[in-house]
Amino acid sequence: MNLFDYKDEIQFTKAVFYNFRPIPLPMPFKDATGGMGRYLPEQGYLELSDETGQIAHYTVSRAFIKEMLPKLLTGERKSYSEWRESLYWQIRNSGFQSGQAVNVGTVDLLMLDILAQRAGKPLHRFLGAEKDWAAAYKGGGAITLSDKELEEDMDRYVSEGFTTVKFKVGSGRGKDMDRDLRRIERIRKALGEGIGIAVDANQGLSVEDAVKFAKITEPYHLAWIEEPIHSADFNGYRKLKELGVKQKIAAGESMRISYMYEIYLEKGVDILQPSLGRMTRIDDLLRIRDLCRAQGKEFQSGGRTAYNASFGCLYGPDERIEFHAPICEQVHNLMLNVPEIEDGKSFVNTDISGIPIRMNIEKIEAEGYLESRTVYYPPKA
Repeated sequence: MNLFDYKDEIQFTKAVFYNFRPIPLPMPFKDATGGMGRYLPEQGYLELSDETGQIAHYTVSRAFIKEMLPKLLTGERKSYSEWRESLYWQIRNSGFQSGQAVNVGTVDLLMLDILAQRAGKPLHRFLGAEKDWAAAYKGGGAITLSDKELEEDMDRYVSEGFTTVKFKVGSGRGKDMDRDLRRIERIRKALGEGIGIAVDANQGLSVEDAVKFAKITEPYHLAWIEEPIHSADFNGYRKLKELGVKQKIAAGESMRISYMYEIYLEKGVDILQPSLGRMTRIDDLLRIRDLCRAQGKEFQSGGRTAYNASFGCLYGPDERIEFHAPICEQVHNLMLNVPEIEDGKSFVNTDISGIPIRMNIEKIEAEGYLESRTVYYPPKA
């Protein structure tokens, strides 16, 4: 069943794509299995118009422009639900886990932006939110940071009002646990017991190493251990619990559809973490939230922090979104109308209909990151 089943018809009439040059991070970001490296993931920015004059705005990949945009600029007029269903089933043979799946989710979000603008409401209010803020925690802490740099970052996050912070572990692909343990001990001592400390291994450990890691870090009362093993090793997650792991295990940012999250819960995962920028259907975020509530499990959501705050307004005070510092602190400087952070909450702009976020194209161009601007129209009949 679709939670978002809007019958409003949409005809896409124009698209403008701003193609970015690589935008460097202030410092290369690495995790246990790689990470983002030297540049932001943002490749470009799309303005997509409909027949009523509304314009949806979102950061998209060049692959989206090549593969998905031609499917939208056809001159066809379909309901929101018809667009979504037709695009969804076109990718069935990719297993709903590919980049195509992400592109379908992007179209879903663009259409929701248009519908909210037509209704004259901010997106979160259009979707039924009763508050204008999302609870948040702050993550970062690249595995390449020195112990001192890591402590400085975590201290700063707490000084900004966040009560839970997260950093990377999995040094040496799990073979240098002494380093990870030393860093966890240092951060716990620096922050005290009143602050939640979570760690993220980015799938870098074997089941055996993950069990060992979870047991030796028990004295530090971690808020959770995120993706300790391969994201698709469902039986591995089951083994973690069977082999005595007591600490909370989180997973889910690498999956695209809600069915996978049902399997995670069956295998003993404690916290589900869908990511806005990776979902094939946007209402799956709420479906997974409700799944957690029904089974007494924790729900969190990451990805696209500035945009995700609108959906975070639909979550409870203990259902948090991630403010991912290495990306957010850079990309938000190139955005307009970003949420304001106060006391661990992300407050959404309520003065703009739809999604309030805009890329600051003037600034991006002034800093030399705008490579080109291309306008697209449907083919003439």
